[in-house]
Amino acid sequence: MTMTHPARRRPGPFGLLTLCLAVAALLLGLAPASSAADPGWWNPTARPAPDSAINVTGEPFKGTDAQGKVRGFVDAHDHLMSNEGFGGRLICGKPFSEQGITDALKDCPEHYPDGTLAIFDYITNGGDGKHDPDGWPTFKDWPAHDSLTHQQNYYAWVERAWRGGQRILVNDLVTNGVICSVYFFKDRGCDEMTAIRLEAQKTYDMQGYIDKMYGGPGKGWFRIVTDSTQARQVIEQGKLAVVLGVETSEPFGCKQVLDIAQCSRADVDRGLDELHALGVRSMFLCHKFDNALCGVRFDSGALGTAINVGQFLSTGTFWQTERCTGPQRDNPIGLAAAASAEKQLPAGVSVPAYAADAQCNTRGLTDLGEYAVRGMMKRKMMLEIDHMSVKAAGRAFDILESESYPGVISSHSWMDMDWTERLYKLGGFAAQYMNGSEAFSAEAKRTDALRDKYGVGYGYGTDMNGVGGWPGPRGAGTPNPVRYPFRSTDGGSVIDKQTTGQRTWDLNTDGASHYGLVPDWIEDVRITGGQGVVDDLFKGAESYLGTWGGSEKHKAGVNLAARAPATASSAEWNPFTSYAPGRAVDGDRGTRWASNWSDDQWLQVDLGSPTLVGRVTLDWERAHARAYRIEVSADGTDWRTVWSTTAGDGGLDTAQFSGTSARYVRVHGTGRGTQWGYSLNEVGVYSR
Repeated sequence: MTMTHPARRRPGPFGLLTLCLAVAALLLGLAPASSAADPGWWNPTARPAPDSAINVTGEPFKGTDAQGKVRGFVDAHDHLMSNEGFGGRLICGKPFSEQGITDALKDCPEHYPDGTLAIFDYITNGGDGKHDPDGWPTFKDWPAHDSLTHQQNYYAWVERAWRGGQRILVNDLVTNGVICSVYFFKDRGCDEMTAIRLEAQKTYDMQGYIDKMYGGPGKGWFRIVTDSTQARQVIEQGKLAVVLGVETSEPFGCKQVLDIAQCSRADVDRGLDELHALGVRSMFLCHKFDNALCGVRFDSGALGTAINVGQFLSTGTFWQTERCTGPQRDNPIGLAAAASAEKQLPAGVSVPAYAADAQCNTRGLTDLGEYAVRGMMKRKMMLEIDHMSVKAAGRAFDILESESYPGVISSHSWMDMDWTERLYKLGGFAAQYMNGSEAFSAEAKRTDALRDKYGVGYGYGTDMNGVGGWPGPRGAGTPNPVRYPFRSTDGGSVIDKQTTGQRTWDLNTDGASHYGLVPDWIEDVRITGGQGVVDDLFKGAESYLGTWGGSEKHKAGVNLAARAPATASSAEWNPFTSYAPGRAVDGDRGTRWASNWSDDQWLQVDLGSPTLVGRVTLDWERAHARAYRIEVSADGTDWRTVWSTTAGDGGLDTAQFSGTSARYVRVHGTGRGTQWGYSLNEVGVYSR
């Protein structure tokens, strides 16, 4: 639609002078404090030519605030190197190239001349996939907010986000062996760990590429960090701290086939050790497909059907559902057809139907998955809880709570939101998927009171190059558009429309087409959601480092009950095995204490002498307590209740209470959760 403007009178000489003075005043008001003659430490001395413009002026902020806290935005979920995964041809283009932008930002060869063979493009975006494949310099059709197959993470666009106030970027190394194997085009093998290693190396190569522009190793703004102290120092220098994560379906080869694990504890240890050595500090244990470690939170609609097909091709089984036992729900699978994917199934095999009232994955966290969670804790790594089924995530939370371990992350809105406070109470960090500014602001405000309660900031997960889709334009006619140029949140930089080659992007009409538009999107969030939402986001860097630093500082508590004398009101008799009280404190989860089959039963532990007690962990066998209390005593005669519940659901419970001195600790069951008695695999007693 062509729009015309009403005729305007030309200003007279005095009017022209007034207009010029007004424009000059406006420009002075927007101009950064630094002198234009001084290029500053933030501008490279040897940027490649030609290259993308940054379109941000002003010195990036450094240091800490008056309280000694760092500032800045956190992207907790991005995929800088996903073009190297999935066989190398699913995502077209590269985030950098030694040959420059003309090589980095070009389409996959099969997309030429008109996108006819851009099969994944039309699978994910509809239509026939046809598009102008030329990237540099025209960028007629890509990158775009709804094109899921073209590079969005070009280094200069990431640089613009950094200049706009972002100070942490989590680069999740990502791939999927099944998608790789069934996709028509690839130029490499499909082993997931091989791809993860390559993506890690390419991230270090990108750091070196940027360093070279700034005069040598360590001088660039893109800094890969491996501990929270190093990250804090990088941010205080005004640079971008890059954290390596992993999001893949079969980490360390831990797939399952017909419910049989294809890996061992030794494989988990080797895999975690290797990833840690690569610099990985956060990871998902499952993603999209059930594996030997955990069940997944389902995808919905046609995409869910397609992924369920992939689940069958990977594991030999489709997703299986059951009625949920609590308020949390996995995503509904839905019954939408995905014809292209379903053609991959063997003859006579079809995707099953699912009952509407059975929305939870039957598969939770396996014993091997529990071993992996505890292995991550030992290595001070952070667990990504998104994509886990509610059954798996619930057990993971139980384990983290039993150890008071803060290293839990929800990076892009895939955790059941009913668990947000549970995450914050542990000391974890939450980020929301990069939704449209209005929807993002509404969700941020929904959890605002919780952030105030726990004194934490917020993050976003762009998931760029993660085949997810990004905010579309609100339209040129919106009454409250992003007005260019605008100031960064800290006030020190001026941000104008971003130009690469012959294309200039405007968030109002183009949406969040690539990573360089993250600052524009944040400005849109400010306009639609208010300064308070952006303020919480600006506190994100400090909160993320709080979670990471807390994980590094965590020390496993000493179990005061380990092998301590234990007595009980009763013990179930069995001619083949012992269910004696001591079995609950022997350090072996394969043994257990079991009571007689009646309500009023107890198990008590003698700590030997008065000791500070503040936390008790209970690893229930299936025969659990619905109602029970934790009691303490100095002499084994006079008992005092320090914690109780009438809503026990079994699993791994953690009872925390104000520290108190006691020699004896008793678990007193008053209401059974099953027809049997009470049965505990392990009881732990801790000072904190």
